[in-house]
Amino acid sequence: MTNLCQSKHRFFLHINIMKILSILSLILLLSNCAGGNVAKIKFGKRCTAANDDGLKESSYVWVISKDALKSFDKRINKSNCLDS
Repeated sequence: MTNLCQSKHRFFLHINIMKILSILSLILLLSNCAGGNVAKIKFGKRCTAANDDGLKESSYVWVISKDALKSFDKRINKSNCLDS
């Protein structure tokens, strides 16, 4: 391998390591953002049921408190997103 190929390889290896470290740091920050009341973090598109005005919330990241954990899947789920 030439020196140019070796330096390219090292550069891309460094970029991949930085991506992994960035993602791990973001996960750590997300899991600690709500203090000790976080029971679970769920990923994936989920929506609330529409209210009287037809408004609903949707997100790809849900931070769930310990109090809301039991009723979360009944209130906020993927089937509510099908109407939008």
